Amino acid sequence: MLNQKNNAKWKTLLIVIGTGLLFFKITTPAMSQSTPPNTFNNNSSEETIDLSPEILKDSPVLQQWLKEVPNVLEDIDNDPSFRTRIRMGYAEFPSTRHRGGINIGAEDIFIGKTGLTISGDYQTSFGNREAGGADLHYYVLPLGSYINMAPLVGYRYIRTNNYSEDGVNVGGKIILPLSRTGASDISFSQSFISPGDSNEVGITTVSFGYALTRNIRISTEIEKQNSRAKKDSQFSILFEFMP
Repeated sequence: MLNQKNNAKWKTLLIVIGTGLLFFKITTPAMSQSTPPNTFNNNSSEETIDLSPEILKDSPVLQQWLKEVPNVLEDIDNDPSFRTRIRMGYAEFPSTRHRGGINIGAEDIFIGKTGLTISGDYQTSFGNREAGGADLHYYVLPLGSYINMAPLVGYRYIRTNNYSEDGVNVGGKIILPLSRTGASDISFSQSFISPGDSNEVGITTVSFGYALTRNIRISTEIEKQNSRAKKDSQFSILFEFMP
């Protein structure tokens, strides 16, 4: 009786083991050939994107990424955080009996993909005050920085009822781009016409700009002129176009 029970146990155990081996043999090849859901093919030539041609045509970003994955960190460092501005507006000269006039110019026209820019402006009260000139700036920090500084050199002339001067203009500029899109920024510059000369004129300028649309800004500019003959001032409200 005992032997029959033992034989039955062994038969049951053998059946269980055999069934398990058969299940393992059947399922293992299928599992080994399946692809885990999180894997993907790294061969870019075999990759496809199921997007309509219209979407690809209207998206420069997608076109760039399909050609080559960009270095985003490098782009952030080198893409300018401020933009070229073409300016025109009203100028008032408080030190010249609050005479009114115009102020036109262009700021930070980039020369290639470098930190070198050119700026120029012209202001007049149509008789009593006149000034103009052009300067080169070289921004010493990466153009994507949220603060930047540049030495400047150029030519400038001024004419008032009390004195006139023209010559080399040298100095420096600091700009704080509060938004990478050119939506707002603050700048400060200090320069000297004919530095070291007896007729040297110091010019201090503070400017603040704020965007109304993607390409249009309004800005204010305060300028102080210091000479041995007289101290002059100027206040401007300008509309700026950002190409």
